[in-house]
Amino acid sequence: MALDLDRAREMFESSTDFTVGLEEEFAILDPATLELEHRFEDVYAACQKDALLADSAAGELIASEIEIRSGRAETFADAAALQRERRGRLFELVEGMGLGLGAMGTHPWASYLDQRIIDTPHYNRLRHELGWVAQRNNTWSLHVHMGVRGADRAIAVCDRMRERLPLLLAVSANSPLLDRRDSGLHTVRTEIFTRTFPRCGVPSPFVDWTSYADFVATLERTGSAVESTQLWWSVRPHHAFGTVEVRICDAQTRGEESFALAGLIAASIAQAAIEHDEGGYGGGERLLADREIEENLWRAIRYGMDGRQIDFRRGVELEAPAALEALLAWNEPARSQLGIEVDLPGRNGAQRAREALDAGVAIEDIYRGAVAETKRTYTADVGARR
Repeated sequence: MALDLDRAREMFESSTDFTVGLEEEFAILDPATLELEHRFEDVYAACQKDALLADSAAGELIASEIEIRSGRAETFADAAALQRERRGRLFELVEGMGLGLGAMGTHPWASYLDQRIIDTPHYNRLRHELGWVAQRNNTWSLHVHMGVRGADRAIAVCDRMRERLPLLLAVSANSPLLDRRDSGLHTVRTEIFTRTFPRCGVPSPFVDWTSYADFVATLERTGSAVESTQLWWSVRPHHAFGTVEVRICDAQTRGEESFALAGLIAASIAQAAIEHDEGGYGGGERLLADREIEENLWRAIRYGMDGRQIDFRRGVELEAPAALEALLAWNEPARSQLGIEVDLPGRNGAQRAREALDAGVAIEDIYRGAVAETKRTYTADVGARR
């Protein structure tokens, strides 16, 4: 996807506010052993023969992963309905191939040394450019797109969303296990992907499209990035879709939790846009500094929803659940306007996994239970309709 910045600006100027697109990544597994299966090419080829999945399935660098996309929908409810259909079809397809799917931020014991990169010119180039960074990235995520009309406005929304990212990450935390042990973190996936990829993590504010485009043009001119997909920031303007994309969260084990998290993200993007319209850049508040956001990001990585976030404007700590309540109060106008319901669990994936560990459950059994739960909850709605 070439860096045509003029075309990208046109996409935002003609974009439609608050359209929604969902992207969910799954690990491809041997259902008996739960080892990763490097079968992306086989699964993708099968998807191309399916009318529903042909335009929905995609690859993401590693051959043990498959992604499905809802495509653009006018409302969040429509996006969820589209994604439910695609989930059900994908699970049926892989089961017919003797495979399974997992949905956590990491695989609890698979070695990255065994990882294979998808064999295409695009991904082979990334393997050459990134080296160990690409090889190490056996991680899975949830991405949410929302249409935002206006290039300067989209940048302002991205800038405003920066400070929301640590708490969204904490809510999503679902990767405490790695190398067959407790990592001590709630989202070790973030350390693997967000902390190691270039042009990743939480970007500094750009303020407007001109500043953003100037920086990206410099990256292109110096050979640092040749296409927009090499801009891996945790919130970014998506050049091809005219959307603001949030991509910081762990994949979710339960299907309904994935939708709840996606709804929380979508409502936050919309609220940032509403605030911009009503109060100007930053919604009338000073933007948090990079170092302030970084502190909260580390707290989210390490402690997730068991920790605390800092309200730097007031200089006080908040328990993560209280910070979530404040976030829900903040984006309530957008949720009300767009009809988005957010029903999050009392304990997220990382908390449940650690509780099981503390109760003496083996890591293999925790993952086996998670894979079974993923199959049950990601296909439950499809079965109900039948």
